[in-house]
Amino acid sequence: MRYQVMTAALAVTTALQFAGPAAATDLEVTHWWTSGGEAAAVAEFAKAFDATGNHWVDGAIAGSGGTARPIMISRITGGDPMGATQFNHGRQAEELVQAGLMRDLTDLATRDKWTEIVQPKSLLDGCTLDGKIYCVPVNIHSWQWLWLSNAAFEKAGVPVPKNWNEYVAAAPALEKAGIIPLAVGGQPWQSSGAFDVLLTAVGGTDTFLKVYRDKDAEFAAGPEVAKVFKAADDARKMAKNTNVQDWNQATNLVIAGKAGGQIMGDWAQG
Repeated sequence: MRYQVMTAALAVTTALQFAGPAAATDLEVTHWWTSGGEAAAVAEFAKAFDATGNHWVDGAIAGSGGTARPIMISRITGGDPMGATQFNHGRQAEELVQAGLMRDLTDLATRDKWTEIVQPKSLLDGCTLDGKIYCVPVNIHSWQWLWLSNAAFEKAGVPVPKNWNEYVAAAPALEKAGIIPLAVGGQPWQSSGAFDVLLTAVGGTDTFLKVYRDKDAEFAAGPEVAKVFKAADDARKMAKNTNVQDWNQATNLVIAGKAGGQIMGDWAQG
């Protein structure tokens, strides 16, 4: 099953202007792309940057964005900024921009015609504040996926589910076969992300928008959202024996057939 409704893009926000080959620069770039596939992707960025005659100094921070962002922000506000850093697309760096701590990239974006390159063009909106561009989108992901292990369900003797209710109904058989029904790592962002996916998958797009966009408290207290909390409670029970921390460790449980499934973004495919 896959739930594709909302997308999130990652962006690199630069704190320094890149120097040209005539004045080669060691540029530290901080990020939290540390899993195998992510590290390989970062290596391609580094390779392309090094080809300009400059030198990419990798500043990988193990863990998640929740771990890395406070470190990044502390360095920037403390007067020890890196050359460039990863943030999630949107307003995570807005206060830094307002404080004058992020470099204005508008001239560079205009010169290199970013509006013709970045697709969809709306991705640049999250990098734009008061008409000026402060970051460059480098990839785009969707959270709304439920990855399932065919081998796990075959071992449990139950069909691969086609919807959430069938998945919940299959959980006892998975547990009886010694399989974790749902793999969820111990980092809080994994649980909150899974909840948002269930909010859309179980409640529907309108429910998601009424809660997050409209901030409709009366609707949030109603039966549609109650169904989502019931699904989240089922997910919590199904994931209780996961006992891993990182998202890629949970993904490996699914790959190995030790877990029935995982709610995780499309980055889980490597």
